[in-house]
Parts: sequence; structure tokens; C-alpha cells
Amino acid sequence: MTPVLYPALRRLLDDGAQLIEVLPVGEYTEMHLPGAVNIPLKTLDATTTAGLHLARPVIVYCWDGL
Repeated sequence: MTPVLYPALRRLLDDGAQLIEVLPVGEYTEMHLPGAVNIPLKTLDATTTAGLHLARPVIVYCWDGL
């Protein structure tokens, strides 16, 4: 896993990368980055990721407040 700073993140998103938030639904609903899709980590599998575009990069993020 590689940390991505904002300027690089912005470029990736502008180029079509997919942004995935892996926190539970309640935390996603409370606050998430614009354009992020919520797939909670505990449900991350082939079924829940089936809608992702295989040819586009995927950026996964979470925030635990620590």
C-alpha cells in the first residue's frame, strides 16, 4: 500500500481512478470524500467489488480518527 498525497490523488481521480471508502456505512454517511463509493472492509469481496471497472485504478481509503 502506498500513501497518496492530495495533488497526486487529484490527478489520479481526474484521470478516472475509482475512490473506495472502506469504513462502515454509518461513518461513510457521516463524512466521506466527494465521489467516494462505500464498500465496508468487512464486506470487501468479489461480489461487492463487481461494479468496479477493471481497467481503472482503485484508490482505497479509510479514516480511523487516530
